[in-house]
Amino acid sequence: MPKPTERDHAALPTAREDAARAAETSSTPQTRSAAYRLAYTDVDFLMRDEARPLRLQLELLKPELELQDQRVESTIVVFGSARIPDPETAAQNLVDAERVWAGAPADAQAQAAVERCRRALDRSHYYAEARRFARIVSEQEQDAESRCFVIVTGGGPGIMEAANRGAADVDAVSIGLSITLPHEQAPNPYITPELSFQFHYFALRKMHFLLRAKALVVFPGGFGTFDELFETLCLIQTKKIRPMPVMLFGRAFWERVIDFEALVDEGVIGRDDLALFSFVETAEDAWSRICAHYDGLVCES
Repeated sequence: MPKPTERDHAALPTAREDAARAAETSSTPQTRSAAYRLAYTDVDFLMRDEARPLRLQLELLKPELELQDQRVESTIVVFGSARIPDPETAAQNLVDAERVWAGAPADAQAQAAVERCRRALDRSHYYAEARRFARIVSEQEQDAESRCFVIVTGGGPGIMEAANRGAADVDAVSIGLSITLPHEQAPNPYITPELSFQFHYFALRKMHFLLRAKALVVFPGGFGTFDELFETLCLIQTKKIRPMPVMLFGRAFWERVIDFEALVDEGVIGRDDLALFSFVETAEDAWSRICAHYDGLVCES
């Protein structure tokens, strides 16, 4: 016979028990009215504009409780473009594009497609590096009792997929924080299913990225990646969060798209603000900087 739990002896019934009893109520005009529904089972009520504060709270609470249940103590965040393919796919896309162009050498669109595929193949090494970085990290600090430095991504394709995939390569758990978008976005298949979350509010999603974060690793990306990077730098700069390693993969990319020195020259940031981040080129370099920052105690919580 199972041992009784503290919940079994509680004086109050659970919300689930109350909801089940409410569902057994006799059908009358009164009980069929939406007004009679228990508030927490009334989806129409929860979706009202006035209930937005409740939805914000729920979106903060649900992932937090699940992360506690899964014993996730700390994380390493990986950001980057959803549009960077894996090297194998990029190489095949280039072969296919070149075949089309060879059949129509005067077709300007076919020629442009080849150039796009070549650039995508060049960028695909970031996918490989993100996957290798996540593999190195995930081999370190996960056991049956606690999970430290768990890889967390935005849950999508590209660099996000690569990082979740690296964790899966060594049978480690990883987290995906997806967001509802106007176009369909399914979570990538390498996220641990119990740690695959979906958000409506960007603000709550970004909060969960940082609540357990011990480092931020940022690969080349677009508007979303820039948003996440600069919000984190601003929070560190203003001491809203504790300092952590913030590493930008690919100095050539970042210095081409952002003139950090110009920001200093214009006086809109201080020179010491440049120390809030560093450039890295390899997975090993990024991992060694994380270990150095935490004096080798990689399972700090």
